[in-house]
Amino acid sequence: MPEFSNPQLIRCRILAVGPFVINVAAQLYGMLAKPNIKDIADANHYAFSPNPFFIAGFFALQLVLQLYWIRNLFVWRLSPSKPGYDHRISLPHGWDNFDPATLEPPASTTEVQPAQVAYVPIFALGNLCIAGWMLLWRREQFVASEVLCIINAALQLYAVFYLLAPCTPFALAKGNVSTHLVARTFAGIAVLDVLDNGAVALRYGAPPSVPVQALTVVLLALFVRFRCMRLVFDF
Repeated sequence: MPEFSNPQLIRCRILAVGPFVINVAAQLYGMLAKPNIKDIADANHYAFSPNPFFIAGFFALQLVLQLYWIRNLFVWRLSPSKPGYDHRISLPHGWDNFDPATLEPPASTTEVQPAQVAYVPIFALGNLCIAGWMLLWRREQFVASEVLCIINAALQLYAVFYLLAPCTPFALAKGNVSTHLVARTFAGIAVLDVLDNGAVALRYGAPPSVPVQALTVVLLALFVRFRCMRLVFDF
């Protein structure tokens, strides 16, 4: 099927690229405008406020990963031919290049990877939430920005723990590793955003109390252990 006649592929491209560009533009605006995101963060330093250089580095890596993931919507390749079957045949239906072993037509080069299709709407909504968060953060409307952080975190955690879970058709496999990486890194930064922005919205002073620090470490350790076990069982 030609690319221009595949509505699913067109929708996926628009949903992935549009919000992504909006989010990147919002982040650049937040970094280049005055006061910028760091100025506001320095003026509102509360518990769970992250190191700005860590955030910049993580954002850069996430940006590269998401660009690679989006690229998969535009670059498609046919699977290599099996040895011994690299010849052409014709059938009455008018299709060429059937696999003589199965008499099935070759996979379309415009078919989207199913896990990527399933995750595209969440990816789009997440980018719009983060773009809106940036605009609200610059206006120091921290309660409203926290609402967007919570929505984004809920979406990304839903994707990681339910949509892309091992018991679903979109479980981790060699063909959808990039989708799982994008979803999990997005979920990770979303949870950090909830903690950081939430502390600012509540004016919760730094450093957090010892019980809060201990609870954070325990929950993080349990989460990492759980995710590592899931990765092992997924493969």
